[in-house]
Amino acid sequence: ELEGYFNDNTFLADLDQALPNGSRRRLINNDRKRIVIMVTKEAHCLGDILVKAFDGTLDVEIAAVVGNYDTLQNLTEKFDIPYHHVSHEGLSREEHEAQLLRTVQQYDPNYVVLAKYMRILTPNFVAAFPHKIINIHHSFLPAFIGAKPYQQAFERGVKIIGATAHFVTNDLDEGPIITQNVIPVDHTFSATEMAKSGRDVEKSVLSKALGLVLDDRVFVHGNRTVIL
Repeated sequence: ELEGYFNDNTFLADLDQALPNGSRRRLINNDRKRIVIMVTKEAHCLGDILVKAFDGTLDVEIAAVVGNYDTLQNLTEKFDIPYHHVSHEGLSREEHEAQLLRTVQQYDPNYVVLAKYMRILTPNFVAAFPHKIINIHHSFLPAFIGAKPYQQAFERGVKIIGATAHFVTNDLDEGPIITQNVIPVDHTFSATEMAKSGRDVEKSVLSKALGLVLDDRVFVHGNRTVIL
């Protein structure tokens, strides 16, 4: 950790001279991070982040919540956080995302968190926030990519279900994994019961991943992450 005043470019040039060839380095600002959360209708992941930001468990500024439905507006506003309802109805995917992008970018977030946002983002949106969009997927990736993973898990007869937090890329549910966890299930679980049980895993995995990212402990290397 460095304190005081110095020229960033000069410091990095000196550091490059001292490090082995091929080394990667970056300067990390200790300022509090700002996020925008994107949601659809499910409340459990959003609610968990709101509470943890409120009580200080997560040291983060939630600049706004953006949803394609207004379902979670009342919950968000209980925490005095602005909510933007950007409906997708009657719009093409590109038109809707152009509105989303303008809404999110006005807050200049360090990260965008998809707290059960259930629409696939276009490459244009992803390119605006490279390795800055964090998604929670309700399966233990790489198993059950895409839609209805609990139904897929039920049909396959799995004995564990899980959740994965990862950075978003243009490859659906295949971005660098930040953290994962699982819980046991058995033959008595329906797909609906798996989904209910999985909610606690989803919210805990997303909050853990967000905490690691906010603490600057996550480094992307190719399609993998290194967690310090």
